[in-house]
Amino acid sequence: MTGAENEHLEFKEARRHYDFELLVKYCAALSNEGGGRLILGVSDRPPRKVVGSRAFLELQRTRAGLVDRLRLRVEAYQIPHPDGRVVVFEVPPRPLGVPIQYKGAYWMRAGQALVPMTTDQIKRILDEAVPDYSAEICTGASLDDLDPVAIQQFRELWGRKSGNQRLLHANREQLLADAELFVDGSLRYAALILLGSHSALGRYLPQAETVFEYRSSQASTTYQQRKEYRQGFLVYHDDLWQTVNSRNEVQQIREGMFVRDLLTFNEAVVREAILNAISHREYRMPGSVFLRQFPRELEIVSPGSFPPGITEQNILKR
Repeated sequence: MTGAENEHLEFKEARRHYDFELLVKYCAALSNEGGGRLILGVSDRPPRKVVGSRAFLELQRTRAGLVDRLRLRVEAYQIPHPDGRVVVFEVPPRPLGVPIQYKGAYWMRAGQALVPMTTDQIKRILDEAVPDYSAEICTGASLDDLDPVAIQQFRELWGRKSGNQRLLHANREQLLADAELFVDGSLRYAALILLGSHSALGRYLPQAETVFEYRSSQASTTYQQRKEYRQGFLVYHDDLWQTVNSRNEVQQIREGMFVRDLLTFNEAVVREAILNAISHREYRMPGSVFLRQFPRELEIVSPGSFPPGITEQNILKR
């Protein structure tokens, strides 16, 4: 029996008995962490081997008890094995925005132990069900809070991408309404993020700021250049790339008998990374997007966390 324990997999020997209350807590914790399996009858320390379990001989009754306490459909089945009976509990992931509670606590795993979730972890789960902040209305903001240069660039970019020449001649209100940035006479926060003026962002969305810093080495504690952008993204996105590109060193790559010059930072890759940082950050959180450039490395830090179900371990597979 192979497999390392993680947030989605737990092994327990449970040769003769396993406490039902502890089973419920483990199922709640697995569900809170995205679902997984609790397997009884297998040694919980490597090298793993089947030891057999007599726990929960009446699985139908155990399933009913889990549903009654957790309001989750936990599947339970047994696997015959020459070395003994193996019992598997398949735990589904919790619903979006709903942490699973049992006996007054939202459980999670901490190593081999079960502990209540912290307040900030519970809040992150509850926030999953909150509508996209950028789609909410910014009370008090008006069309005069948008930068005319950004609006014109938006018009040209959208017209070029869509091939719709009508966009080039639509008035400001119609253009923004067609893009769903202007709804029933009110601006959404997305309009400010893309097109807002410096003063408007200072009043309504000061955290919508991007800070660029250049350091000559990873060990440097001070920056050699710093630029702060608190404007609509379409106002400064070209200047931000040009700032990065001004120190974009040429690297020499040998391919057989030839040496090829290659820029350290690819424009398309950098622009895509910056766009992701701006569009996917959590605007309810304070803090700026930071872009730190070193001679051979670019670091982008964006407030927020991974979407539900995405972790550092599975991000490349999703």
